[in-house]
Amino acid sequence: MNGVQLFLLGRTLMKIGEDALPEPPAGADRQSGSARLVLIVASDIAAHPGSAISEIVARTGLPQSQVSAAVARLKEAGSVETAPDPADRRRVLVRQAGEVSDRVAQVRATGIESALMAALGTDAPRHLPEIQAALDVLARHFLDPGPPKSAAPRETAAS
Repeated sequence: MNGVQLFLLGRTLMKIGEDALPEPPAGADRQSGSARLVLIVASDIAAHPGSAISEIVARTGLPQSQVSAAVARLKEAGSVETAPDPADRRRVLVRQAGEVSDRVAQVRATGIESALMAALGTDAPRHLPEIQAALDVLARHFLDPGPPKSAAPRETAAS
């Protein structure tokens, strides 16, 4: 696999992930901001609790209007809480909600099998277990926090 193939695979996996997400209670058409944008903002908030909207904008590279819309959706779903910045009352700080909302629990509990089967087409039943196992391995290595990885010395042709 080369860098281009990895990039394209990542885009394909993102699309499958989006297809696996349950519809918002009000329906996708009534919600501003795509699921992808909401997930990008939610993951940034999880990694940087107590951030101002402008800080999320700077880290994600998303326009302020899209970050604000995503925060509004997350707040409506009970996923995040906002509070005025004590240092500057004009700013709003965002953090994950203290408790998991019903919507967050629903999203987390939704499986990916049907989205994978739709993406695989007629080969789905034959390849689904292998692909799910490969995704589990990737998730274990790239998503689970674990201890920090130290840079190991690279072997050279001379060694």
